[in-house]
Amino acid sequence: MKKIFAFIFVMVPLMAFAQEESGMMSLVADTTGVSREYTLSDADSAYIQGDYLTAIGIYESIIENQGVNATLYMNLGNCWLKRDEVAKAILNYERAYLIDPSDPDIRFNLELARTKTVDKVNPVNQLFIVVWFKKMLSLLDVDGWAVLTVIMFAMAIILTGIFLLSRKTGARKISFSFSAFFLLLSILSFIFATTQMGNIRNRDTAIIMSPSVTVKSTPSSGGTDLFIIHEGRKVKILDSSMKEWVEIRLEDGNTGWVPVNVMEII
Repeated sequence: MKKIFAFIFVMVPLMAFAQEESGMMSLVADTTGVSREYTLSDADSAYIQGDYLTAIGIYESIIENQGVNATLYMNLGNCWLKRDEVAKAILNYERAYLIDPSDPDIRFNLELARTKTVDKVNPVNQLFIVVWFKKMLSLLDVDGWAVLTVIMFAMAIILTGIFLLSRKTGARKISFSFSAFFLLLSILSFIFATTQMGNIRNRDTAIIMSPSVTVKSTPSSGGTDLFIIHEGRKVKILDSSMKEWVEIRLEDGNTGWVPVNVMEII
């Protein structure tokens, strides 16, 4: 009886956490899912026929009325790229990548669009753990990490039950070891899921939309000119508290101030 009560004591909090993960997964599906309706077929047909402006209008209408979707943003990026609107193409590819970094087509199209920009990016060297984390993060989208978290927790729960109820020493040792292993995997996948969810909710990157922008040392047109960046450049927003100016940081670590109206949030 003591083992049964101990098993229930462990099961209850684990099941509650698993239910919380499932709720997060449902939230993602609700905020990013889009039903494929006739208007979407219209947009695809317009794209195939080369009527990119019509396709853009339909895709944007679907996003506005029904919600965001990585495929829709990628299709929008394709339309803008066909019209040689590189900055708008990169903006939509980046939005698609933010939702689903695991899609190889999105990554390929984004890199293709970047080759058409004026600025050549030289990012600063990053620690191995940071590079590894980013690569792991891009293996699945947020839904995939949420599902994996629930599965790993379920395995940990089952193995914990075996550990508590089994009378065989060998079975207890094996179940305990694998339970700890699956628990560790569930924690990692939970971190990846919450990180991606945070990236989607807290937009702190933008794309420069103006042909060229002079970055200033202070939030004023009278500030010292630091350097020039061009359309399609991705920047990280450091300070947006000013009404008309935003402090940005580039991939190479350079920082400065630009007018808020020269960029669009990813």
